Amino acid sequence: MCLFKFKFWWMIPGIGKSGREIPVDTQLLLLEAKDESAVTDEESSENHINNNGENTFYILILPVLDGQFRASLQGNSEDELELCIESGDTAVQTSQALEAVFINSGVNPFVLMRESINLSDAGAPPRFLIIDDGWQHPPERRRTSTRLIDIKENEKFKTASSDCNGSGLHGFVRSIKETYGLKYVYLWHALLGYWCGVVPTSPEMQKYNPKIQKVVRSKGNLANLPDAFLDGLEKYGVGFIDPEKIFDFYNDLHSYLASGDVDGVKVDAQNLVETVGAGFGGHVSLMQKCQQALEASISRNFNDNDLICCMCHYTDYIYSILLGEIVVPDWDMFQSKHEAAESHGAARAIGGCGVNVSDKPGKHDSKVLKKLVLPDGSVLRARYAGRPTRDCLFADPVMDGKSLLKIWNLNKFTGVLGVFNCQGAGIWPYMEKTPSESKTSLPISSHVSSTNVEFHEEVAEENWSGDCAIYAFNSGSLSRVPSTEYVNISLKVLQCEIYTLSPIRAYDRKHEFAPLGLINMYNSGGAIEEIDFTSESCECEIRIKGRGCGRFGAYLSIKPKLCTVDGKEEEFSYETKDGFMVIELSPVLHNQSSLRDILIAF
Repeated sequence: MCLFKFKFWWMIPGIGKSGREIPVDTQLLLLEAKDESAVTDEESSENHINNNGENTFYILILPVLDGQFRASLQGNSEDELELCIESGDTAVQTSQALEAVFINSGVNPFVLMRESINLSDAGAPPRFLIIDDGWQHPPERRRTSTRLIDIKENEKFKTASSDCNGSGLHGFVRSIKETYGLKYVYLWHALLGYWCGVVPTSPEMQKYNPKIQKVVRSKGNLANLPDAFLDGLEKYGVGFIDPEKIFDFYNDLHSYLASGDVDGVKVDAQNLVETVGAGFGGHVSLMQKCQQALEASISRNFNDNDLICCMCHYTDYIYSILLGEIVVPDWDMFQSKHEAAESHGAARAIGGCGVNVSDKPGKHDSKVLKKLVLPDGSVLRARYAGRPTRDCLFADPVMDGKSLLKIWNLNKFTGVLGVFNCQGAGIWPYMEKTPSESKTSLPISSHVSSTNVEFHEEVAEENWSGDCAIYAFNSGSLSRVPSTEYVNISLKVLQCEIYTLSPIRAYDRKHEFAPLGLINMYNSGGAIEEIDFTSESCECEIRIKGRGCGRFGAYLSIKPKLCTVDGKEEEFSYETKDGFMVIELSPVLHNQSSLRDILIAF
């Protein structure tokens, strides 16, 4: 399995069995090796529970940076793996690169990734808003309309006014914060100012010594899908700021925004630097200078280093493949009123990311949003970046006609697993075959078990047996599943199911307990903050601190005597056949904490 840059802006995965299938500009390569006694490919997905990784070995190959050079991988017709080294500047060359690739191996692919870094109105009130590129000031002439003439806002925003908050962009930001209770407002800008840089002849830009820089594209870049935007860049060039002045540009821009209560920025189009490194020591050195200047300005002007990086998939920008180990990932925006909104919303719920929607005003689906966002505007974010399960790492969940996509994550006390049928939803570029409509329209079956969630022991008790209470969000079913067994699932195209997998805690011979959390939310287990068990003489109590309101569920081996919420006794339901207990958490007042105290007594 590999990740490769298929277009100037983006990466996609690739699956294959030979060296020649490794595409140009591959930036991660994960190999699965099995000895002769291991199961076949056809058997592996069915037997992964009992096999549990035995006889399987993984090799991770990461092309990295070596001084002024970046590396990438590609295969050739002889099934050999080639390491390609480039600087982006013909004046910067080398005959050796001794530290251009990182290789690791082991029996768990997710441990390999950890070791590679070595760091441990619609019922969903918005708290965070990004104002996209429409606020900026490009000229009206078409050829240069993708270049910036001023760091300040355009005329539309200059004329925006508020009686009590002032006029212009600053007044607009203050007004929408006050009106809608927004906690954060970010503004968009490109790494080089705007999509094609800045206008060199603009009086406001003269202090940054800009010039038109010729675009030079690498062989890897030329192997990407054609892009009309890049054709325009090659014809007209990029309005490029003098690298020695790039910090001054960022500092002037960010200080202006911060003075108007803007909290941070989303810095987009970062890969544009890839094309303008000639004459500046190559794009690796140039990107380093840009990133250092950007981060210095962010640190100086925004209190909490508030920065979102976008279109930075190349290894010399930010090695985004590995960022999920150390930062909060951004799974981008989606529309809640869309035929695939359910799947997109569920994916964000388990992605370990924020929830960003790009709905048109008034075009919201509250049913989807209420499963993602609590009444106070917060979300139940999982602990890590969502990652594919081990049994689908080397499958193609888009075009092979037989595989479901499974994504796992962890909360403080539970695991969470999303299962999606993406077959027929699209096609990968470069694929010679297109999926058969009759084949992809059929339901696809698979199974779910506790082994699908890696590092489950992190959220379980020390004496955990491996048994889990598995709750299916859409079907509302609860099952107690031993570690050697599984739950079957069958999904049609664009259908999904979210499972909460809660390790069953055996507190004594009688009392077994597994919290599920807010079962009306996609990531129900994300609502659980604390658990405590006490036992005195013949009385036992389980105390839970949880967030939000709605239906709170748990697995219990025996029916409790009573339940209280915030000190008040509440009614609850209990199903003896499956141990399913549910209690209703009423909404809290606007000025009250959303943290709830739940007591279960036996």
